[in-house]
Amino acid sequence: MTHDIKTHLADLMRTALLSLAPDQADTAIVLERPKQASHGDFACNLAMQLARAMKRNPRELAQLLLSEIPRSPFVAKVEIAGAGFINFHLQRAAKLEVVRNVLEQKDAFGRSALGGKQKVQIEFVSANPTGPLHVGHGRGAAYGASLCNLLAYAGWDVTREYYVNDAGRQMDILATSAWLRYLELHNTRIPFPPNGYQGDYVRNMAMEMKIAHGDKYARSTAEVLDGTPGLPEADRADDDAKAQREAHLDALIANAKRLLGEDWNYVHNHVLTEQLEDCRSDLEDFGVHFDVWFSERSLFDTGLVERCVERLNQAGHLYEQNGALWFKSTDFGDEKDRVVQRDNGLYTYFASDIAYHLNKYERGFERVINIWGADHHGYIPRVKGALKALDLDPDVLEVALVQFAVLYRNGQKASMSTRSGEFVTLRTLRDEVGNDACRFFYVLRKSDQHLDFDLDLAKSQTNENPVYYIQYAHARVCSVLAQWDGEDEALQKADLALLDNPHELAVAAKLGEFPEVVEAAARDLAPHVIAFYLKDLAAAFHSYYNAERMLVDDVALKDARIALAAAVRQVIRNGMAIIGVSCPQSM
Repeated sequence: MTHDIKTHLADLMRTALLSLAPDQADTAIVLERPKQASHGDFACNLAMQLARAMKRNPRELAQLLLSEIPRSPFVAKVEIAGAGFINFHLQRAAKLEVVRNVLEQKDAFGRSALGGKQKVQIEFVSANPTGPLHVGHGRGAAYGASLCNLLAYAGWDVTREYYVNDAGRQMDILATSAWLRYLELHNTRIPFPPNGYQGDYVRNMAMEMKIAHGDKYARSTAEVLDGTPGLPEADRADDDAKAQREAHLDALIANAKRLLGEDWNYVHNHVLTEQLEDCRSDLEDFGVHFDVWFSERSLFDTGLVERCVERLNQAGHLYEQNGALWFKSTDFGDEKDRVVQRDNGLYTYFASDIAYHLNKYERGFERVINIWGADHHGYIPRVKGALKALDLDPDVLEVALVQFAVLYRNGQKASMSTRSGEFVTLRTLRDEVGNDACRFFYVLRKSDQHLDFDLDLAKSQTNENPVYYIQYAHARVCSVLAQWDGEDEALQKADLALLDNPHELAVAAKLGEFPEVVEAAARDLAPHVIAFYLKDLAAAFHSYYNAERMLVDDVALKDARIALAAAVRQVIRNGMAIIGVSCPQSM
């Protein structure tokens, strides 16, 4: 065949439609694989689609359509079922043709032109560079990277982007935290703020500053604490106590900036560079790569935030209250209006976020996908509202929400608070279970569903572990091919007609689903669909392998079976590449 069997069947149905009802020629032809094999290989609901417009009984229309379907050497039988489905039963040769297609196309099998080379920007992870990535960030990283691979595989022109929050208060807190630890190294004892960053990585950055600059940035306790409000009792958790702690920390930050002067920029840039490089290295080791690392600070340096706020003001979407500028977010479906510029003249995070999205549009992306934590759900209407207020199409922006992943170790839920310093890092998890288990388990559920990461299962070498199960199928094929004494080129010429048992036909049918699965997953932004498919393909192959010998004495039959197995190996590789998991040749 010069094109795939599904396209061929759609062409047959289109011919029948044009003959029976030319005025309905634009009706979409939908073909799906029935859940039960007895219902054929493909089913079409065209008769039910036309019934209302043509005012005819669906089964009657199905019969009329069936009478107009041209004969095909690839179709064994066409029949009507249920309320009016037209079911196609394929010739065995047509079912097996996919094996040859896989072997010829190799890593291109399953690729699609669905995206039409449309430019899409996918922004994901974008964690504040204030500490090591933890296992919660890992799910967003694995999902985002897999989604990028999936959309690229399905024909989109993908740009992978990380938004670096390098201009906000959290970076000031980190810089101050590192400086306070640096002061401790010079015997300046300051009660460390409970809402500062407390992990060992902060002490490490302080030590680096001491090694590089000695006591250059040291100051006395009195200087550092000058004018800072006292801290409440440690066990107080009320709102007033929280406000006191935040005021104390803000005063420490202000004093750090005042006492260090121009040296503050060094401290700030030091902690930013260290943490950003740690994040970049961690993600690279995880197989997560970015084309663009976009600086929030650049939005201020170029004046885009100021121009963006002015543009909203000129359009009448801002108002002043208590010295602050507010965006009329409620006019666009948000629950309340939002501040874009505080009474002290500083712009809010929301203001820079609006400017960042304006920048995305100005760069010419035709589709913009943000991957956010599920706790950011309420942020969607205000961002889309701001885009609409800027006379931009809000539908260009799509937001995929990712539920937090929770790691359980020895039945205990692990803490992941970067402010307390008590967290399980992504690097620690990868060291313990490996990149492959991390990448696969993170995308094994729909992104907006809660995920409990089963650590024991991820490390197990059993069929219950889906990563092991799929990789073992790949390794089995590699083992068989290593024992086979033929040339790979000969497999494309194998006599596939010799494959006639139910296991072989089931494996071939599963291979044929892969291009459809890729497109469906891409449409739904759902790489977990690829993971499910790979589990099913591995199950079909393991059943076949356990029921039949591969290396039989009959050379022609042996080559045909090896060809089928090689096709399974290739499709597993293609699918695993999308979700970023390796395919070892031995287990």
